[in-house]
Amino acid sequence: MTSTKNIVEIATESAKTLAAAVGAADLLHTLQGTGPFTVFAPTDAAFAAIQSDVDNLLKPENKATLAKVLTYHVVSGKHVAAELKDGAELTTVQGEKLKVSVKEGKVMIGGAHVTSADISASNGVIHVIDKVLMPKM
Repeated sequence: MTSTKNIVEIATESAKTLAAAVGAADLLHTLQGTGPFTVFAPTDAAFAAIQSDVDNLLKPENKATLAKVLTYHVVSGKHVAAELKDGAELTTVQGEKLKVSVKEGKVMIGGAHVTSADISASNGVIHVIDKVLMPKM
């Protein structure tokens, strides 16, 4: 069943650091759009693990870099977990590719474990991951 809440509304409830970063990067309008999008959403604990980097990225002068990091977690289209096949590559909105790995039924994306999959949103799907993915800078 599809949620009536969009990706940003769901993130605001359950991924507060991600939601704050999306706001700081001026990506709210984009991720509230019609999509569909697939978002690999790091947990608050994943952001806390790199807190000094997060604090630096949230500075106004680093908004473009923050936007790069966040759009590296977003793929156009709705990709549910069952479609994520071992060895597949997904092109992010940022432009780089994320590699999918599936081992013993566990899905990884770009080296992060998917801890909660297929959270439905009105404009796509969210997969919660256990680390923040960093694009090449």
